[in-house]
Amino acid sequence: MTAPDPTCSRCGRARATETDPLATLAWVSTKENGHQRWLCPDCARNHVRDIEGKLPDEYW
Repeated sequence: MTAPDPTCSRCGRARATETDPLATLAWVSTKENGHQRWLCPDCARNHVRDIEGKLPDEYW
């Protein structure tokens, strides 16, 4: 039995639709409350920017 191909938990994009092998490697996997979640490269980049935007100015 093989695991289903991951889909992005934010936008729903399937990793199987990637045509660039490097983009396939850029997917991010996280474990939250015992569940594995995936983020596509675009959503992962946006999520990091959201986190950075919330950091206080003293951090930078």
